[in-house]
Amino acid sequence: MGQDQTKQQIEKGLQLYQSNQTEKALQLWMKVLEKSSDLVGRFRVLGCLVTAHSEMGRYKEMLKFAVVQIDTARELEDANFLLESYLNLARSNEKLCEFHKTISYCKTCLGLPGTRAAAQLGGQVSLSMGNAFLGLSLFQKALESFEKALRYAHNNDDAMLECRVCCSLGSFYAQVKDYEKALFFPCKAAELVNDYGKGWSLKYRAMSQYHMAVAYRLLGHLGSAMECCEESMKIALQHGDRPLQALCLLCFADIHRSRGDLQTAFPRYDSAMSIMTEIGNRLGQVQVLLGVAKCWVARKALDKALDAIERAQDLAEEVGNKVRPDSVCWVWSQEPKLGQLKLHCLSEGIYRSKGLQRELRAHVVRFHECVEEAELYCGLCGESIGEKNSRLQALPCSHIFHLRTTGHEAAPTAAARP
Repeated sequence: MGQDQTKQQIEKGLQLYQSNQTEKALQLWMKVLEKSSDLVGRFRVLGCLVTAHSEMGRYKEMLKFAVVQIDTARELEDANFLLESYLNLARSNEKLCEFHKTISYCKTCLGLPGTRAAAQLGGQVSLSMGNAFLGLSLFQKALESFEKALRYAHNNDDAMLECRVCCSLGSFYAQVKDYEKALFFPCKAAELVNDYGKGWSLKYRAMSQYHMAVAYRLLGHLGSAMECCEESMKIALQHGDRPLQALCLLCFADIHRSRGDLQTAFPRYDSAMSIMTEIGNRLGQVQVLLGVAKCWVARKALDKALDAIERAQDLAEEVGNKVRPDSVCWVWSQEPKLGQLKLHCLSEGIYRSKGLQRELRAHVVRFHECVEEAELYCGLCGESIGEKNSRLQALPCSHIFHLRTTGHEAAPTAAARP
């Protein structure tokens, strides 16, 4: 298959994919991959396959094609192709919650010699790195990366990148419990979609609506949360976006739990867990089990709650993968401390109810250790960040502190300014 014919077939596949004929597009691209001898064409079709499998939640397939793309980039001996393929490898590992590998591949991208692609993809590399740091509860490093990605977006007038960064910032502030900013950033993303997104994929609208739903739920605006989540779910179902469907089901379950409708919440959690397990989103599974445990606590079924917590702790520890720095010893890498912190906090309440003092003390100690390890203490007032809804301020160095502790507001960073 010649160069021109390869290009035509790739474009035909894109048209099929954009018209929701996903399987036909995949079949066409696989045919191109089998028959084309044009290395550049093969590289491009592998990029299409990586993106398509990412959006469908087939993350192991996504990783497989990213690895093949790396080999193709090396054959081409072009740093621009190599940067793009390493970014796809980083994203694949991010989706599979292999966050240390994501960070490593992102650093490889940043260490490549200056390329044409660096200006275009540098912001996406920083965004992926920020998402990985956030997955590991390394909040200062996550914010630094998001700030860098936002600067790339502004400097290159890249509204699509800015939209994605705003959604990640919404997730960041939801986790550290500044719910005002958790709502502001996805609202900003929705504005960008309305202003610039006429020709964009609907996934950008769906993504912003989902993050708005999460923030509205946390703020107690359950009607607005349900509306946004329904809008996001509608688009996710239209496009066969399994990862977003799972997140929306989790959000629906949380909304029903917040309303006290546990009978409706449980099956939503079950459906979310099924998809999260299918696609390999282990952090998502931890969130589901945390919600399930809270439901059992509300029903006074404390032993069932502890069982859900134990399963969640096992999954959270899996995300901190074992790494082998040398042939002598094994060490544990950083695990997502925020998930552990929430689980210890919930366990603390359960053991207090049961009157089991030794277990209670153990979880209190681990809770405070997790707060310290995640650097979630305010440097000004000494109180823990993320324990309750509070207005936070980020310094230019990306340290965050409670805004109420100062007599004046410090100059906010770009990422922290609502």
